Amino acid sequence: MVQPPTYVLVPGAWQAAWSWRPVAKRLRAVGHRTIGMTLPGLRDGDDPAGYRLRDAVDYIVEKVRDLDNVVLVAHSWGGYPATGAAHLLKDTVHKVVYFNAHVPDRGRSLVDENPTEKQELILRLIDESPGGAIAPTLAYVERELMQGVAPQLQQLVAELQTAQPGRYFIDALDIEADGLDVPTAYIASDSDRALPRPAAEFAGRLGVRPAVVPGTHNCILTHPDEAAAAILSA
Repeated sequence: MVQPPTYVLVPGAWQAAWSWRPVAKRLRAVGHRTIGMTLPGLRDGDDPAGYRLRDAVDYIVEKVRDLDNVVLVAHSWGGYPATGAAHLLKDTVHKVVYFNAHVPDRGRSLVDENPTEKQELILRLIDESPGGAIAPTLAYVERELMQGVAPQLQQLVAELQTAQPGRYFIDALDIEADGLDVPTAYIASDSDRALPRPAAEFAGRLGVRPAVVPGTHNCILTHPDEAAAAILSA
């Protein structure tokens, strides 16, 4: 008997397993197992200093390698560690779904994907932080992650977020996402303002067309029904 897939949910920057909880509940309701990732340095109270992108990749590999029939679902920056882990888990992962996510190019970091002025801002914030991390801000949630959403929810998300290890943004992968040798899919929100490139461009790196769902960059919190349905259909 074929076991239903296990959905391993990889969060975006500043976030943790809590960001996937509404979607995970809906996936479990139709019989799937889910595992929400909280990556190193992003647990409540963690010291974010010193972590590298490889630490996030290795953490996913450690948690997933003994499972079967895994679908990795990556949100936002989570596309980086998920891609790195999928490359090392070819016998375990049978699909990678990118949800409003970065699709890495070989040798290019998240910083590299941004316009010059934003690159300079990110690097300055990392350099000025004692722990080499970028603290979350309410202004960023309001402007790019969840614009137009109820202020109370914006405030809650801003307070739940934790500082992002700077090297997670600076480090790059030495692999191509289109060379994973597993099926891939891309899901994009129709009102995403956070990605530095159009979703169609990221999806094009995989050779696929994006499926479109309503909502902002963090629609996994505001539109979990549509998000879960899109993941199940991917």
